[in-house]
Amino acid sequence: MNTLKFKTNINCGGCLSKVTPFLNEEKDIEKWDVNLKSENRVLTVETSKLNAEEVKKTVQKAGFNAEAI
Repeated sequence: MNTLKFKTNINCGGCLSKVTPFLNEEKDIEKWDVNLKSENRVLTVETSKLNAEEVKKTVQKAGFNAEAI
């Protein structure tokens, strides 16, 4: 399993509620979390099949940015 980390613009609980369905629908994401207390709002994703670009596209579908770190 790979752990991927991204700097995001997911800033609050409302943003989190918007992105949640998109990340939950992606069957190849096994676990994910956004640290809203981090300055960079770090999204951590655990997956065996997806690469960083694919996760980034999933976040973008929800209207947010994700930059691999």
